Amino acid sequence: MSEEGENAVASDPQWDEERLARAALGAVIDVGSTSLARLVSAEGAASVWSALRSSGSDSSWTRRARLLDLEGLVGAAERLGSRFVVPGDEEWPVQVEVLDETELGGMGGAPAGLWLLGPGRLNELVGGAVAIVGARAATRYGESVAMDLASDLAAARDGGPGRAVISGGAYGIDAAAHRGALSGDGRTIAVLACGLDQLYPRGNAGLLRRIGEQQLLVSESPVGTHPTRAGFLARNRLIAALSAGTIVVEAAARSGAANTARWTAACQRVVMAVPGPVHSGMSVTPHRLIRDQMASLVANAEDVQALLAPISQPVLLGVGGERRPLDQLGGELLVVREALPGRGTASTDEIAVRTGLSVADCLASLNELEDRGLVRADGVGTWLLARPSRSTVR
Repeated sequence: MSEEGENAVASDPQWDEERLARAALGAVIDVGSTSLARLVSAEGAASVWSALRSSGSDSSWTRRARLLDLEGLVGAAERLGSRFVVPGDEEWPVQVEVLDETELGGMGGAPAGLWLLGPGRLNELVGGAVAIVGARAATRYGESVAMDLASDLAAARDGGPGRAVISGGAYGIDAAAHRGALSGDGRTIAVLACGLDQLYPRGNAGLLRRIGEQQLLVSESPVGTHPTRAGFLARNRLIAALSAGTIVVEAAARSGAANTARWTAACQRVVMAVPGPVHSGMSVTPHRLIRDQMASLVANAEDVQALLAPISQPVLLGVGGERRPLDQLGGELLVVREALPGRGTASTDEIAVRTGLSVADCLASLNELEDRGLVRADGVGTWLLARPSRSTVR
């Protein structure tokens, strides 16, 4: 871009020198660059951009800087209807600044700026937001759990809005989480690994377009940027930093969700995981996170609320409306009880497979549920649901 063109853009009061420099740096430097974050923190974006443009070196950064049409980039972003927020803006999410002190796999640093599309206000949405991530090749079980969690967490409560649900817009668990939040008119954010004009993956374009029209799309990359493997990994760090905690629903041994969980822990956010069938390859990462005590087991929105509630504000599970027996259940008891069919019976072994718990743990939970009058043994080694009165709940 010529100096005259850049000056023309800078004459717009919305595009001062610092904002313009941050947009330019975000376009030419690899996302998740710790080097860029440190330089900008020490010298300011305008100074770094000026030095990069005048450099006589032949690095990839300087080559990209020389080729960048910044005026065209800004024009395309404005035609799309997107906006660019930087530190100091009212809409800037201060939560991402934890990334300036966090590094993982050679990546780190807060973004130079964020591109946004949609009516949602990012700084308002991320307060107490929950990320739900998982496998693209999700099972029906996983998608159902993700939708239920997102719908319940995003539902209005105590006269105010529910928690915003953050995910990455991908197939499988991500899409299910977004749809779950939208199903109850809840709030959701899709963090993309590409420009906001790309709407990747294409099969989710309709869903992402709806989020951009009703909620909020977020990207570190400018318009015209196609997704890359590095872009997905950098996107994961944003999902982790923007949320108060991350729930992994289903994920194979090597997955982007596992990477997001590591970023969540590195950002000192709450890591949670939903157990699944032990025979499913999609249960490997959630079970490993729970086994290694890297994540807390959650089975429903109430478990999540309890983990994310401030210490000074304890969560009363099951509060609201008439008290029911199930309102006092949580953790493994609720998981085991929900594994029983609505009609018919199931053996202890079958329940263990459905919950991912050991046979011994299932049997202990079943015995306690029987004491509470919520299940009963039929005398031939199988279990079925009971229909207790409130007085049976202990």
